[in-house]
Amino acid sequence: MTFRFFCKNTFFRICASFVLLAALLSIAFPGAAAENKSQSKHTLLNEANTFFNQANELAEKDPDAARDLYEKSILRFERLIENEGIRNGRLFYNLGNACFLAGDLGRAILNYRRARQYIPNDPNLQQNLAYARSQRIDQIEEPQRTRVLRTLFFWHYDFSVKIRAILFLIVFAALWGAALLRLFMRSPLLHGAIIICALISLCLFLSLAIETRQQQNNDSGVLIAAESIGRKGNSVSYQASFQEPLHAGAEFTILETRGDWHHVRLHDNRECWLPAADVQAVRLPTP
Repeated sequence: MTFRFFCKNTFFRICASFVLLAALLSIAFPGAAAENKSQSKHTLLNEANTFFNQANELAEKDPDAARDLYEKSILRFERLIENEGIRNGRLFYNLGNACFLAGDLGRAILNYRRARQYIPNDPNLQQNLAYARSQRIDQIEEPQRTRVLRTLFFWHYDFSVKIRAILFLIVFAALWGAALLRLFMRSPLLHGAIIICALISLCLFLSLAIETRQQQNNDSGVLIAAESIGRKGNSVSYQASFQEPLHAGAEFTILETRGDWHHVRLHDNRECWLPAADVQAVRLPTP
């Protein structure tokens, strides 16, 4: 009995010693875990870029081998995003390129759209996104009214939220500066500057408010499946909404989610329900 108690006591002491040693090591070397994680990120990125470059070299000679290498590159880019929580425009842009060259048009457009949230004015991104969209089977055009609005209010559609917010702060500060100067100086130029700054500030504020409301109420999505039948309700028992299925790369606004189905509105204002497995939202949750 005494011997058994002694063994049990000794076992617990050894375990406690190991726990204490691990705690002391973590205190003594707090950067070790962070360093290993950083090395893991760099390894994944280097592997992704290596596979991508190798695929480019084989694209003409051996398309099948190139496609396999693109897929390996895609997996590593996705691990950086999903497992490591990295979010930046270049990463999404490179992932979009790999998806496009691998023949996955839906995910290419999806990741170009995600990249555009960070680098909206990048000319290469704009060109690649436009080309990918031109390759879609479904060429869904926006109504004339929407195209007119995009032309008139280009700054709302073409500038990112960050850029609009910075412009708002600059113009709003200029408005107050001009207003303070107006107290000491009577100048028609100052009066005009106040009016112009007030109008621009109001437009930018409304733009940001509309953007915030839209993001809270719904989100943009892209069809990643090769094709999917849009239905009139959230079940396969409902009739098809359109004569033809939708195809990879179709873009829409996600209005509502019920179970495994999304209620979406296409750019031509038609609506339907799509299986959630066939759809990806452009906006990712914060890591």
